[in-house]
Amino acid sequence: MGELDYGIEPAVIQRLAAEIAAAQKQGVEIAIVVGGGNIFRGAGLARAGMDRVTGDYMGMLATVMNALAIQDALEALGVFARVMSALQVHEVCEDYIRRRAVRHLEKGRVVILAAGTGNPFFTTDTAASLRAIEIGADVLLKATKVDGVYDSDPATNPKARRFDTVSFDRLLADKLLVMDATAVVMCRDNDLPLRVFDLTRANALAQAMAGDDVGTLVTA
Repeated sequence: MGELDYGIEPAVIQRLAAEIAAAQKQGVEIAIVVGGGNIFRGAGLARAGMDRVTGDYMGMLATVMNALAIQDALEALGVFARVMSALQVHEVCEDYIRRRAVRHLEKGRVVILAAGTGNPFFTTDTAASLRAIEIGADVLLKATKVDGVYDSDPATNPKARRFDTVSFDRLLADKLLVMDATAVVMCRDNDLPLRVFDLTRANALAQAMAGDDVGTLVTA
């Protein structure tokens, strides 16, 4: 979304694509789970009276639009990318099939996973943890607007302290939920490390994918 009120800012997509391409050329296998909040938030309209299931499906379709934008930006840089959707949209992308996704990764393609889990009431965070576990990812990178996990809200508490590392159990016990609890529990129970970092900082995504110590690392 960048500086826009909604939608897709081309400069942001192009910057992210360049960082993804740089990491991919270093041999990193990359799968991306994309949300759709810049276009549509199903939960928000549900609070305004829309049927929650309808709103969630509309949100899933918004993620497909974002995924296609990322694919286009990557292909403009010469990177092979495949969009795979949990909802069937055969005219524009493939269905998500785990073995096929793994095969794309093995062939050096960036896999962009859209439409969440394909089910209402599940967040993009939960979809990301599920897909990461399914494909055997080494780490789940949570790209957000803050530079890690804090002991309190840094937006309201100037003395909030950022953790370099923190445990899943503390994240849950202290309700330091930069991701929803279901996603955190899935990572914890499947020994999947989680790194939380600031996507808005230039090169932070490339550094996170290279294994650098950015943001906060969450482990067992």
